[in-house]
Amino acid sequence: MGMVLALHTISDANIDRVLADPPLIAKVVAPDDPEFYQSLRPKLKKGFVAKLIGRPSAEESLPPEDLVFMDDEGKDTDLDKSWHGIHYLLTGSDWEGDPPLNFLVCGGTVVGDIEVGYGPARVVRSSEVEKIFSALNELETETLRARFNPEEMSKLEIYPQIWDRDPKEDDVLGYCVEYFEELREFLSDAVGKRLGIVLYIG
Repeated sequence: MGMVLALHTISDANIDRVLADPPLIAKVVAPDDPEFYQSLRPKLKKGFVAKLIGRPSAEESLPPEDLVFMDDEGKDTDLDKSWHGIHYLLTGSDWEGDPPLNFLVCGGTVVGDIEVGYGPARVVRSSEVEKIFSALNELETETLRARFNPEEMSKLEIYPQIWDRDPKEDDVLGYCVEYFEELREFLSDAVGKRLGIVLYIG
């Protein structure tokens, strides 16, 4: 399947909860997989007295915490494999660039050290999402098209390294532009609802 960048909307209040208790990120990125969440909970090791009175297991999970979502939260989307190409078109770099346009690979706050795919998830608060959306809104599609440089993108090993394909057979620039527009629409919705985002590569 390859590396796909996924995004979810989330309130600032829930961002605070997730940062304070990183295993809760599982309830955002995998809400239908309670076993994944439970596997991340810290364990309570039984002491000598507990062993003497014969409790059944040497370790017990801490009680599950809850993460309550508002009606507007939890919208999700993904950029398929276009995310690194979009990052290049926004910043002209492979893994760097200036904020807020470098947000796809550099932005936000890392949520603990919990692997949710290819590394941990990151969270971006609503105020920063507003700045990102404002910056994206100033970019014309033709500006992105003018920045497309297949030779340099191949040299920089921009994932998924498809940039030298014949555009008559595979419109890889159009692929990035299409997902860029979807990204902008997703962020517009988040801004309208005053929400932050979670993003991760899975």
